[in-house]
Amino acid sequence: MRFSQNARRGMAGGSLVLAALLAGPMLISGCSSVIDGKPVAAPGTGPTEPNFPTPRPSITAAPPSGPIGVPPTTPANPTAPAGAIPLPPDENGYVFIETKSGITRCQINKDSVGCEAPFTDSPMQDGEHANGVHITSAGSVQWILGNLGAIPAVTIDYKIYDAQGWTIDASEAGTRFTNGHTGHGMFVSVEKVSTF
Repeated sequence: MRFSQNARRGMAGGSLVLAALLAGPMLISGCSSVIDGKPVAAPGTGPTEPNFPTPRPSITAAPPSGPIGVPPTTPANPTAPAGAIPLPPDENGYVFIETKSGITRCQINKDSVGCEAPFTDSPMQDGEHANGVHITSAGSVQWILGNLGAIPAVTIDYKIYDAQGWTIDASEAGTRFTNGHTGHGMFVSVEKVSTF
């Protein structure tokens, strides 16, 4: 049987399309694979946090703006306890702290406090122990997996501080955060977290 020139071209083109359709999945499957599990970096294989400069703000008190010896008529934060050291927020309304031990780091804004630490008794999240806890001024608590990254944290001493309406009472046993408006908060240590 003889085919016309056009018929032969059509069959040749169809054969190429058919060959491409049949070979395509085999070619693609050879270039991809799925590996189950979670990536885990070996110690010393790279940075664990972003590596960019972050200035650490100073917590030194500003000189008085009014006459010396005359107390201000209203405190900067009316809910802050007397003698609390004020921690000014950054331009986005956040205060970043690190405990004196260097183990716990937290970010604070008017609405919430979130802390990161190697907790020894935290709940499991996605098969791992949570390393973060977050509480809102309304008392809502959430455990998370995360990394605060290279935050410009101020290292606090074992004293009382005020940040964005939260009183921070730092001690060797842990750090207590209390919202001055609602009374809700949490006590954070590596061994335990208590909310109220």
